[in-house]
Amino acid sequence: MAALTPKTVPSAERQPRVWLILGNKKGDNGQVETLAQALREAYGWDCERKDIQVREPFLFGKPKVAPTLYHIDSGRSSPLQPPWPDLILTVGRSPANVALWVQQQSGGHSRLVLIGKPSGYMERFDLIITSAETLPAPYPNVQRIDLPLMRIDAAAIAQGERDWRPRLGQLPRPLVAIMIGGPTNPFIFDASVTECLLQQARRVIAAGGTPYFSTSRRTPPAVTAALKQALPPQARLYDWNDQQAPNPYHGLLALADRFVVTGDSISMMVEVIQLRKPLQILPLPTGLLGRLDQARRSLARWLYRPARGARSGPRILLARLVYRLHLIRHTRHYPGFHQRLVDLGLAGWIDTAAAPAAPPPDELHRLVARVREVAARATGDH
Repeated sequence: MAALTPKTVPSAERQPRVWLILGNKKGDNGQVETLAQALREAYGWDCERKDIQVREPFLFGKPKVAPTLYHIDSGRSSPLQPPWPDLILTVGRSPANVALWVQQQSGGHSRLVLIGKPSGYMERFDLIITSAETLPAPYPNVQRIDLPLMRIDAAAIAQGERDWRPRLGQLPRPLVAIMIGGPTNPFIFDASVTECLLQQARRVIAAGGTPYFSTSRRTPPAVTAALKQALPPQARLYDWNDQQAPNPYHGLLALADRFVVTGDSISMMVEVIQLRKPLQILPLPTGLLGRLDQARRSLARWLYRPARGARSGPRILLARLVYRLHLIRHTRHYPGFHQRLVDLGLAGWIDTAAAPAAPPPDELHRLVARVREVAARATGDH
């Protein structure tokens, strides 16, 4: 993302006390850090980091949504004590619970900015920044953006290029990185997915190139085993579960000519888009129950994503009523996210020719201005 041009801030405007309340998910934290860096560049704001460590039952489980600290390990977490902040930037369910608790301790003074999908207490957040795959109800405190606020780790990619060029640079071109995620509700990885991946390998080889498969933590072992058994000898495969094998991920980001990514892997797609490399999306199938779930998500997308700029009208009133009655909760809709990428020229479908990606949207300027407005309500500078 491009650096922001520093803005002129009135000398009488007090710099807010800003906390970043972060959990243990590096990708989530990176989005908050991206926004914090943009605020620093634009307004010179300093931000104090508060790292939250959850207790063991909640490393993989989800705590109830509430202004509470019952789920955190206070001995391993950053101290939370006055003076309370004017502004909190946070992401994820567990850190958001802590942010709500801090707001409560401050007597409602602390303003909250949440990145991502809210799990509850939506009205308590002053600003919710949500990218195209998430579907919160359409309230005035929701700011929609197209892509998650992910950053490219330029140093890691540069190191990956140095480490992997001797190996990848000798392979027949084009070098096509095929990035494989794993089952994500409502999508499944069945035999049809494996066959589609094998078809991609055959097409790349027929064109004189090299398909390089990279699995992930979530890739089912059965899929990896099937690929190993059926891949042509010209193909390469990295098995994430093979602890002895070096991970080519950053080398592929640096050196591959184009990418095929399974539809569950939003973070992988965004990294490729930020690098301006050709991206093809492999949509995933659903089972019987998954099709019913997907129908629910499609209804939620129609209801919760009105036309851009719309702030009133029968559909928005209906959406808010449905949300308040707990008939349809917040969710994600991956096909809608995929279509948005295609519409913006950032990606194509698996069965279409890959083309260079369009420049990714730069939405930070709009976000920092909105966050400044939120902070001003706490400091009185409005």
